[in-house]
Amino acid sequence: MSDPSPLRPLRLLMYTLICALVSALLLLWTGPVLAAEVRVAVASNFAPVMPALAERFERDSGHRLQVSLGASGKIYAQIRHGAPFEVFLSADADKPAQLERDGLAMPGSRFTYALGRLVLWSPRPGAVDAEGAVLARGDFRKLALANPRVAPYGQAAVEILRARGLLEALQPRFVMGENIAQAYKFVASGNAELGFVALSQVWQGGRLTSGSGWIVPAALHAPIRQEAALLEAGRHQPAARAFLAFLRSPAAHAIIQAHGYGL
Repeated sequence: MSDPSPLRPLRLLMYTLICALVSALLLLWTGPVLAAEVRVAVASNFAPVMPALAERFERDSGHRLQVSLGASGKIYAQIRHGAPFEVFLSADADKPAQLERDGLAMPGSRFTYALGRLVLWSPRPGAVDAEGAVLARGDFRKLALANPRVAPYGQAAVEILRARGLLEALQPRFVMGENIAQAYKFVASGNAELGFVALSQVWQGGRLTSGSGWIVPAALHAPIRQEAALLEAGRHQPAARAFLAFLRSPAAHAIIQAHGYGL
């Protein structure tokens, strides 16, 4: 039977208000639980890109990124010694592959998120010509590059000099950085007149931010494939998987390319 009581509309109103209140409380209670912090270890060459990527990811997902920057070799060693990173953005493909073989990165999670570009750069306008002929002329005292033993950008620089037949002649002038970030600092500070740096460090809005440079043709060195991987610490972390999925998105690709990387 239907309820003939005159209080029935009041009961219905109270029931509706209670349901709305419970729903609102559930949203407030679950919001902070669903949001999470992702611990991401990032190769130093990718530092200029991370603020824009982090801002877009955090805005779209509600998650937060905790970014640690460093040389890929050092990050690799830290992960092997138990550093609790959940995602690794390496400057090469070798280290994520080795972590996967070691059981420290999730199988099938690796992918190339960017192709590194190298530029011979000087902060002085006109110091570096568009073809890199300054290397053969030799009218400079010091040439900065990242350590080729541990840094893929340094390996690429050595390949370029070898391809041009200049490696032995220029080796005495090398100023080696621990990573590409330090190589850039050597040039920017004047400790070396010019150096091989990541294009992303001196590129914005489709042009060099300062000085002069020769953007090295990709054919002169092996591709600098920068791989990402989901690490063991992040296997049960949905936010870590969400960040890796974001890196494959058109929004992330546009940001990456705008900073001088290929895809």
